[in-house]
Amino acid sequence: MLLDPDTENDVAYELCQLLGRAILPIRRADADGGADADAGADADAGAEAGDGDRGEGTAFLFAARGREHLLTADALVRVGAGRIGLRPSVTEPGAAADSVALAGLAGGWRHHGELGVAALPTAGLHEHAAGEGWRWRTQQVPDSIAADRDVIARIGAEPGSAVVLAHGVGAGGARPLEVAIERVARVGDAVRLTAELPAGYAGAPVFGVLAGRDGEVGLRCLGLVLPARGGGHPLATFDRIREAVGAG
Repeated sequence: MLLDPDTENDVAYELCQLLGRAILPIRRADADGGADADAGADADAGAEAGDGDRGEGTAFLFAARGREHLLTADALVRVGAGRIGLRPSVTEPGAAADSVALAGLAGGWRHHGELGVAALPTAGLHEHAAGEGWRWRTQQVPDSIAADRDVIARIGAEPGSAVVLAHGVGAGGARPLEVAIERVARVGDAVRLTAELPAGYAGAPVFGVLAGRDGEVGLRCLGLVLPARGGGHPLATFDRIREAVGAG
């Protein structure tokens, strides 16, 4: 569904209020040539991340069936553990640290290479926080707004409005929370964003406003941004993500 610009802005604002703290910056392990990078990893993994070759991306929290997962693009965690950036609003009390190293949790990632998605059960993240004397103060993308197979099937070739919540890459390596209003459409068998996004957006969730079979209009999380390809970004759609996470 293509919305008018004012409605797009209203949807983007509401998303930031409801889900801004579900979005976290993530950095590939080899971005700084860190010791936790796997020296034997694929040489082209960085290029596949599609993030300006800086190894920066976005992850987000998804909750379904009483379980919470951190989701991101597999290209960002395939070569090693990496780090999750923190901001004061997602921890309490106050600012816990600048980031959390994922080295101790590297084995917890479930790699769904056929989708381009990686999922990390978050129990270890909560245990880490408790051990450091703080706790997460986050939001989650709930399963109730994750698009199902019927919703994805109704995305057609005509471009519709899409809102992306991501941590971009600012001056001096800052990772600000950003909103991009884009266009989503079906191209062949794939659902895609039709324009290439800035650095840091790989792994971010994409939202759309779609009409259901009963004609009711509702917000849906369509999927996750995959590395840029062909002047835009294919999406890992949530019908398949839900199936993969549920089967993991």
